[in-house]
Order: sequence, then structure tokens, then C-alpha cells
Amino acid sequence: MEQGETLVLLGTSGCGKTTTLRMLNRLIEPDGGTIFINNENILGLSPHLLRRKIGYVLQNNGLFPHYTVAENIAVVPRLLNWPAQKIKERVNTLLDKLQLPAGKYADTFPAALSGGQQQRVGLARALAADPPVLLMDEPFGALDPITRSVIRKEFKELDELKSKTIVMVTHDVNEAFELGDHICLMDKGRVVQHARPAELLFHPASDFVRDFFKHQRLQLEWQTVPLSAVAGYLPKGKTDGMMLPPDQDLWQVMQQLSEHISATAYTKDPGTGEYKQVSLALLQDAYSNYRKQEQDQ
Repeated sequence: MEQGETLVLLGTSGCGKTTTLRMLNRLIEPDGGTIFINNENILGLSPHLLRRKIGYVLQNNGLFPHYTVAENIAVVPRLLNWPAQKIKERVNTLLDKLQLPAGKYADTFPAALSGGQQQRVGLARALAADPPVLLMDEPFGALDPITRSVIRKEFKELDELKSKTIVMVTHDVNEAFELGDHICLMDKGRVVQHARPAELLFHPASDFVRDFFKHQRLQLEWQTVPLSAVAGYLPKGKTDGMMLPPDQDLWQVMQQLSEHISATAYTKDPGTGEYKQVSLALLQDAYSNYRKQEQDQ
């Protein structure tokens, strides 16, 4: 993994996802082998010093109920002996970025927050000391589907995460494909395949991998293929109506077209510079032709 990428640990229940994650900050000590972070064997480091360099977000946020929001976020900076003014500025900055204005929420206690707000505070606490590595264990699992979708969208757009190396555990396949640059698919304590999302779908290493994704395959395929890949199979069109960026995946495009069913839409083919007409029917035909050519090659 490179800096700024997200690795998702995905697999069957009890396959070892959380155990693997917790070995990375030595909450669980491995029975054997070595673990390197930034070319350094973490087994030679003091566990409590190691954890100060790694952010950790839990499914149920793990906030201290008797601490205010600001006090919860400030835990690690205080352990690192940051000056009080620096801590306050960092806390306020994170709250504002996570859409929890400091003036309103800093002195609030966790019990007064919604589930989504508590999860944002948990993320802010993990980011407070600006660690290079962030571990996330089912971070959105306790949220209702609507809140979960909103928080995931905010997560992808948060500039604080652009330079972080993130390892995330989830049981949600769609979440894995939406957020992961790499996916490590596990079964019975073993890594079955470690690859980019598209490779898992189009080049599965085994029948287990192929079968794991079969019930959501079409949606997952559309989440991994950008509009630019099928632009060559779309008819020429005019530059009127809704402009669709060619780097959007086909699932995002389909959602936009479904929300604006009567609108005209177009995109620009990066390969030829031509403008192409886009509709749901045209998109489905273009994708079919794209997949046929891919399989013939």
C-alpha cells in the first residue's frame, strides 16, 4: 500500500478481519511473523508509543461519556503534551471540517449527539494528532442506512484523509468497493485474494472469490468502471443538458440519470475529444459492448 490509499479487509464472519486489524496496533500480539509499517518492524516498538502514531476508529465510536466532545478529541494531543492553544485550535478545526461547528458542539457530551454525530467525533479523535496511519473497525456499522450513506460520502471527501494510509474492516461489500483502493478478501483466517476492486471481479483467483460477489455483481461492476471506459460506444451528442464527468463510475452516472429521468445528458470522450450522448438505455448498451470486447481480448 502507498500513502493516501485505503485497504479494506473483507470476508466472511469470523474470518479474522478484526484480529488482523488489531495486530497492526498491537492490541493483539501476533503468534509469529513480522509486521512492517513505513519499513519499520512494529514488534520492536513500545505498544503505547506505536498507538500514538496510529488513529483508531471503532464501530461504536468508544467515546468517553463523561468527557465533552472537545475533551474526547483532545485525548491523544494531551498525552503528547501539546500546548493548550494548539489543542484547542486542532479540535475546532476538525469539528468544523466534520460539520460539527465548535461553538455549538465542543462543550456537548456524547449522550446528546446522534449516532452519526458521535461517529464524526470518533473520527475527529482518531485524526487529532494527525497520525499517518488510520485503522477503522466497522466504522459505519452501527449507523442506519441513510446516515451511513451520508457519512461515507463525507469520509471520501474529507481532505484530512487524503494523505492517510487507511486500513478498514467492513462486512459491507458495497462499502468495500466504494471506499477501497485495495481489497483483501479473507476466509478462515487466510487471505484468499488481495487486489484492486476491478481485479477481484474480472480476474478472481478462485471460485470462492467469484461466488463471494455474485449476488451484487452487476452493481459492483458498474462501481469499478468509469464512464470514460464506455464513452467510445456511445453516440455523438450535443453539449446541452447535464454534463457528466468521464471519471465518474457508471453506478454514479446511473444514479444521476435516474434522479433526472427527463433530462438530457452528455459527456466528453477523453480518447477522441468528442461529445457523447448519455441515457440509461444508451449506457446499458455501451456497457454490454464494452464487456463483450473485454472478454474477446
